[in-house]
Amino acid sequence: MRSICVAILVIFASATTSLAGSPEEDIKSAYAGWDAAFGKGDAKAIAAFYADDAIFLPASHEVIKGPAGVEKFFSGIFAGGATGHKLEVVEAHGNGTLLFGAAKWSAKGKDASGKDQPWGGLATHIFERQSDGSLRIKLHTFN
Repeated sequence: MRSICVAILVIFASATTSLAGSPEEDIKSAYAGWDAAFGKGDAKAIAAFYADDAIFLPASHEVIKGPAGVEKFFSGIFAGGATGHKLEVVEAHGNGTLLFGAAKWSAKGKDASGKDQPWGGLATHIFERQSDGSLRIKLHTFN
């Protein structure tokens, strides 16, 4: 009986880990989806990448909590004319459940006079894997 239980656990463990790629592959995929939502100017779709208890710490020094706060923040960013966001992985690590990524980010924005201006900086994300295998952002900060 014990060997049957061990065999079932081994099968279950291999089945659940096979849902995910490497941390870098998973984070690159999440970043691609996030960038696609940004490219559409869809603040609601961006907010869907965040966990219910997410903390978002933008360069404005605000402490924003949850998807509703994220949606409001990015609605303002889009109203200001931001486009062309791109996340490029610098580092990615994790244990299957929690993953973290460091990235270079860039976008096109406007300066105070309304002229086009390149934006960019560094971002850090902590993701939590959901039961369906998807990743949700628990913590996001950028400069």
